Amino acid sequence: MSFADIANARYSCRNYDRNRIVERNILTSIIQSAQIAPSACNRQPWTFILIDDQCDASCREAIIESYNRPWVGSAPAFIVACGDHNQAWHRPADGKDHTDVDLSIAIEHICLAATDAGLGSCWICNFDKEKITKKLNIPSNIEPIAIIPIGYPIDNAPAKNRKELEQIIKWGKF
Repeated sequence: MSFADIANARYSCRNYDRNRIVERNILTSIIQSAQIAPSACNRQPWTFILIDDQCDASCREAIIESYNRPWVGSAPAFIVACGDHNQAWHRPADGKDHTDVDLSIAIEHICLAATDAGLGSCWICNFDKEKITKKLNIPSNIEPIAIIPIGYPIDNAPAKNRKELEQIIKWGKF
């Protein structure tokens, strides 16, 4: 697929084939797309925790407990995207921490790579950070930023509701 095809095909999948595993080599290749993602000053302040059925069952339980929605358990694999604020670039003028920006770029690389591999994905940011941190033994200097369920989608992509270009483009000044 072309990049435009991949970008158009990507959606927030919330219904996976739980019986169809995602091979570890596929998960690794998806993470390779995050590895090459740009980051401020190339700091790469990220770590990705991969969870599949070969991991201890408590890892999967941690995800489900931290984001208690019926659909999340249908995903056969998860990626927990974590950021290290101490490694990230901070804008000198005001100290703005770019961890979330850098992770956002890497996460979308992951989601696009998943789409290219025929997989569905979804960003989850509304989760219990303390539960994830404790249950996955994440060090105190590392913050879980997002959980990304990964799997083979059961449903077709829903229609996208997007603003018109005229609503989001400003030429010159705001």
